[in-house]
Amino acid sequence: MKKIVVLVSGQGSNLQALIDACQQDRIAAEIVAVFSNKAQAYGLQRAEAAGIAQALDAKAYADRTAFDAALADAIDQYQPDLVVLAGYMRILSPQFVQRYAGRMLNIHPSLLPKYPGLHTHRQAIDNGDSEHGTS
Repeated sequence: MKKIVVLVSGQGSNLQALIDACQQDRIAAEIVAVFSNKAQAYGLQRAEAAGIAQALDAKAYADRTAFDAALADAIDQYQPDLVVLAGYMRILSPQFVQRYAGRMLNIHPSLLPKYPGLHTHRQAIDNGDSEHGTS
């Protein structure tokens, strides 16, 4: 069975879909840990209800590089086959991305790079786009 670590920053709706899919055997995997850069992220409550919550306070680290290194070390303890960014709203360092090259999946509600960040659906509507999706 594949092991998945999920990173979240907010509500965790994509995390919940992944939890449900794993529990219903629609995905042959287990979510072994969930990390958030925000201790108050609702996604952590979803993870805790499933017995898989973790948190790292980004403010406790001197800079982005130090936080990314601590996060990667924590992730590595679980030896994941896949790291899923499910609404993770923090830009990761090149070193972090390279560490998980070929094993990282980012879920984003727009056709990147067109609408990075938040409110992607509103941006697409406001711009009169005839097409919108996820990447």
